[in-house]
Amino acid sequence: MINSTVLVGRLTRDLDLRYTASGAAVASFTLAVNRQFTNANGEREADFISCVAWRKAAENLANFTHKGSLIGITGNIQTRSYDNSAGTRIYVTEIVVGSFSLLESQKSQNHEQSDQRNNQSVQQNNQTNTDLQNNTQQTSNNQNKRAPQQGNAAGGFNDSPDPFSNKGQEIDISDDDLPF
Repeated sequence: MINSTVLVGRLTRDLDLRYTASGAAVASFTLAVNRQFTNANGEREADFISCVAWRKAAENLANFTHKGSLIGITGNIQTRSYDNSAGTRIYVTEIVVGSFSLLESQKSQNHEQSDQRNNQSVQQNNQTNTDLQNNTQQTSNNQNKRAPQQGNAAGGFNDSPDPFSNKGQEIDISDDDLPF
């Protein structure tokens, strides 16, 4: 029989780390895993999968991850049941984590969080920057219309902005002037 699961997703909240009476660490969490296809509206849906990690893996996950962390887990599917306080039998299906991988660095997580905070201010400044660029370009165009044309070495006028457009003329550069 084979019971193996591999998931990649984001944590929906910080891990709930607890300890059993015998001192074993247990962390429960929910992993949001995007589906491979989009719905009729073109939106990508996600499945929210309950997971549990035990012992050292639970402690490490709690120490190195937080809400929104991208992680990969391998484990197996397990079902269990218990009676709640009302006497109703509750069935639970969850992934028991065997191993995990952190799929983004702390640095990229910090950048992502700061990017989200700064995103609003960037959007507000975009209009200002666009206005400044338009004004600068308009000023540059007005200056170019007023600037007198410069004569080239042959006495003619050169409308091209390329300084090396006069083909056939030697350029007076010594070997000492070259950077290589």
